[in-house]
Amino acid sequence: MQTLLIGVEVGTSAVKAVLYDLAGLEHFSTRCTYSLLTPQPGWAEQDADELWGALLTVLRETATAATAHGRVAAVALAAQAGSVVPVDATGAPLAPLITWLDSRAADIVAAWTRDGTAERIRYISGWHPHPGLPLATIAWLTRRQPDIAQATTHIVDVHGFLLQRLIGQPLTDFSEAAEMLLLDRAAATWSEELCALAGVQSRQLPALLAAGAVAGELLPNVAAATALPAETLVVIGGHDQCCAALGMGMIAPGQLMLASGTAWVLTALTPDLPVAQVPAGMELNFHIAPGLHTVSQLLGGFGAVLAWWLALLWPDAEDRYAALEAALAASPPGARELHFLPIGGSAQLGSGRGGFLGLRLDHTRHDMVRALCEGIAYEVRWALDALAGTHLPAQRIWMTGGATQSPCWAHLIADVTGVPVQVAPHANWTARGAAILAGAGAGLLAGDLVAAAQNWQCALAEITPDPLQQPLYAAAYADYRRMCARLTDEEYT
Repeated sequence: MQTLLIGVEVGTSAVKAVLYDLAGLEHFSTRCTYSLLTPQPGWAEQDADELWGALLTVLRETATAATAHGRVAAVALAAQAGSVVPVDATGAPLAPLITWLDSRAADIVAAWTRDGTAERIRYISGWHPHPGLPLATIAWLTRRQPDIAQATTHIVDVHGFLLQRLIGQPLTDFSEAAEMLLLDRAAATWSEELCALAGVQSRQLPALLAAGAVAGELLPNVAAATALPAETLVVIGGHDQCCAALGMGMIAPGQLMLASGTAWVLTALTPDLPVAQVPAGMELNFHIAPGLHTVSQLLGGFGAVLAWWLALLWPDAEDRYAALEAALAASPPGARELHFLPIGGSAQLGSGRGGFLGLRLDHTRHDMVRALCEGIAYEVRWALDALAGTHLPAQRIWMTGGATQSPCWAHLIADVTGVPVQVAPHANWTARGAAILAGAGAGLLAGDLVAAAQNWQCALAEITPDPLQQPLYAAAYADYRRMCARLTDEEYT
């Protein structure tokens, strides 16, 4: 009987489970969505029980499909990071899960920035404080909802919440823990100083284990609910971006990935670095592969922005990616001098305003779509420039996520940045990375984690920049940076 692995991707909008054999061949995949709740302006929450129910659904469907191919031996999760939920001793949520898209703690972060606390946070954690990330949202919770805070046994990230439900213990790995901004990255343990700043005790946070460590077996009730074998091993997974990089075979310093899901994130693999060497707008994190770290930047929630805009323009379209393709084909490069700046300003400047600039009566909705897409591509180029300034030049970009469903997207990124893009649009890279962790951690794949990732590598298509577009996009990119600067409170130099 064939031995099988399940890799699970727990994203912001859906959970996906993918079934693999030990050679890396995909046999089945399934997906279940859940809602993003916005009960007040600036709030972005999810029902943690709905997320748990979605995980049970995809595991049950995958277990059923597995019976035709073999027997499941291990599972691991690649989870969204930066979202947290307070739970009681049984793991039951005491409040909605506060997602990384939330901004209710903006005043707290602004105060930390004014008094210099933000610099101390980055020195300890490797991360800048952000209104949607756990240090700030937990501080908001302990200050504004003290009754919930007092009743809380643990406050956990998504990974920790789901592992507590699966095996009975709240555990997480270092790549996930770092984005809580409560980790002392030098000591690789929870920081008592940062916990005090948030108003929690370190014992209330998930226990830390390395990605690929065996967490335990499924609880009997979970095995019964999912129809998975009772002896199925649950292996510690990791940050969804790190798992995607592993799934694509990114295992060496200097390699660079652009994730294009709900969030667009640029991630470069590096050896360990002093925080002072990391570009000002970027974060330093643990990678899931031993000895590697990542320098990354959240460029923006561009997937959500694009989906919102396409829904406004084509509310009845059955295939909005087809509408996107048609729009990009109908509008010339440069969008006829129309620009789109990210809502909230450029990630490289940290503040500002956004929207369409240069809009004329003769512009079409196709021009508006191209301008929005080109604005996103300019943000990618700007981040690459920042990396190059710290001796991390981009030789090639591995691109993953929803945008790879559109052939035009990868071409646009290559043309605007001048860097070749490698892409395989239909591969479940994040779940694949989680499955590699499951197999390596359970001792089912030959060699160590790096060797397992090499053995599972897939062929990628490479898209090269069009040299004829370089002068146009170089000039448009310079204009874009000048416009972003004019819409901030700081002088651009």
